[in-house]
Amino acid sequence: MFDKPLLSPDNWPIVVICIGMLAAAIIDWWKFKVPNKLTFPLILTGWALGLANTITWNDGAGIAGAGGIGAALFGTFLGCALLIPVYAIGGMGAGDVKMTMGFGSWIGAFYGIETGADVIFWAFCAGVIVGGIIGLGMILARGQFRQNAQHLREIMGDMFKSSGISEIADKANNRRPRWHRLPYGVPLCIGFLGYLMYIHNFNF
Repeated sequence: MFDKPLLSPDNWPIVVICIGMLAAAIIDWWKFKVPNKLTFPLILTGWALGLANTITWNDGAGIAGAGGIGAALFGTFLGCALLIPVYAIGGMGAGDVKMTMGFGSWIGAFYGIETGADVIFWAFCAGVIVGGIIGLGMILARGQFRQNAQHLREIMGDMFKSSGISEIADKANNRRPRWHRLPYGVPLCIGFLGYLMYIHNFNF
């Protein structure tokens, strides 16, 4: 898979999820929200691809990828698990989490559990790094260092004083109107697509 160009016909599931991620990032940038009518179809069609691979399994591969329905479900779960902590402290919206779950379902179905897990994890790390760089740039551009430091203290306090994730999320949502928001679907998209290009050696 990695020895073929990223956009080759054999890698058409990767093309589909790249288009889906780009669409999600554009909508998030525009409306600060990734709609369910985009994220749920991405999740469900990733499962459908995994199921199709399971049904057509032959010599360790399916109709379009190396992962079955189990790998697609695992990728969905992993995408969710990686982003839930960030969502809980108000760092991103539920749409960003569901967008990553859709990415995970397709990646799991195409690459399989082991390779898919590596791709999902490192693509997530790349997205977080990109988000951190963009966020730092926003802080430096606005110069509101004291206000941002106060937000950080409040977040850290919530993590140690709250009774659970739901309480942390409620407090984060109450603070959200005071924040300069970052449409996190954008850095996630950049990180995910950038990592896919990297593992395919930037061969299109």
